[in-house]
Amino acid sequence: MKVTRLVIGIVSMLMALLVTFQSCFAGLSNALEENGEAGGTGGVFLAVFAIVAGIIAIVTRAGQGKGPFVAAGFYLLAGLIGFASAGSYSDLYIWAAICIVFGIVFIVGTIVERKKK
Repeated sequence: MKVTRLVIGIVSMLMALLVTFQSCFAGLSNALEENGEAGGTGGVFLAVFAIVAGIIAIVTRAGQGKGPFVAAGFYLLAGLIGFASAGSYSDLYIWAAICIVFGIVFIVGTIVERKKK
């Protein structure tokens, strides 16, 4: 599970960079269209939470303590923010689903790993 946490942490940090750029353009589009949506802002928040979760995932990849559950909490929160604020920014649904999956992998993997010990 150590390698999985490391890979997910790196992937989520790279994903966050892509989401940040997309969200900036989605926010600009929302502002120019004056449609009142907040998909761009929600995407930036998702990216910030994904970066924080990725850093926590990498630092606590040994699985000791509550670190994996904290990372999972950030992933799940990022996913909820993404789903709640996506609007016409449909890619945000995909990024939010990926964050939810990462959070579930962290929770299930940590529980299974601790039961084996």
